[in-house]
Amino acid sequence: MTQILFVGMGGFLGSIARYLLVGLVQSPATGSFPFGTLAVNVAGCVVIGGLSELLDARPFLTGDGRAFLVIGLLGGFTTFSAFGNETINLLRHAGPALACANVLANVALALGGVWAGRSVAHLFA
Repeated sequence: MTQILFVGMGGFLGSIARYLLVGLVQSPATGSFPFGTLAVNVAGCVVIGGLSELLDARPFLTGDGRAFLVIGLLGGFTTFSAFGNETINLLRHAGPALACANVLANVALALGGVWAGRSVAHLFA
């Protein structure tokens, strides 16, 4: 139960950080390209990559600390960081075929999911 609270607190802070960073980066001058989301995804991936490497080398966080930082804060900031980290782990431990399959499956199914959700919602709108 304690870890759930740590994840929730981290997610709260991560979501606020995402909102603030997107607001700083995205402006009417940047046009319609989602530079704010790109900045959040890249920043989250850099942080989770560095943190994961440090935790693999020297596990200096408790389970609660890891839940707060990795699952909560970074998960609330961007789930793309988890996707990137999991893909690198697959590449390192299971090989390029599984890593590529993960990338293709996530991109295709996520975009397909957005299309399906919008299509169903359009029927009711």
